[in-house]
Amino acid sequence: MGFSETQEELVLRSWQSMKKDSESIALKFFLRIFEIAPAAKQMFSFLRDSGDDVPLESHPKACESATQLRKTGDVKVREATLRRLGATHVKAGVADAHFEVVKTALLDTIKDAVPEMWSPEMKGAWEEAYDQLAAAIKEEMKKAA
Repeated sequence: MGFSETQEELVLRSWQSMKKDSESIALKFFLRIFEIAPAAKQMFSFLRDSGDDVPLESHPKACESATQLRKTGDVKVREATLRRLGATHVKAGVADAHFEVVKTALLDTIKDAVPEMWSPEMKGAWEEAYDQLAAAIKEEMKKAA
């Protein structure tokens, strides 16, 4: 299935609403990942050796992607970025199940961030966007393995 104009509009409209608070939302996203899968903390190099007593907020990389999007307004992923993401995910030992955890955390976070906008159509749009990105990262992971 392709990403329709309607889906793109839903994602962009909700992103516009969220981007003013993207750092806080990104933090909630990571916390949701760790709530679903506590062991996932070990997959993030910037958190691996921090111990349980160091708050996620003290790690600026936790919110880096959302901050970059907010600053640039660019939601497209460059080929070089995909290659880097693929290699990083291989190095971290990411498996298909991890993508599902992230997808669940992402959808939960967006639903909580924009409850007034959330609908089955919005959910479907974000699922499609995520699925396409995940598929592209997985393809690069195969090349990097």
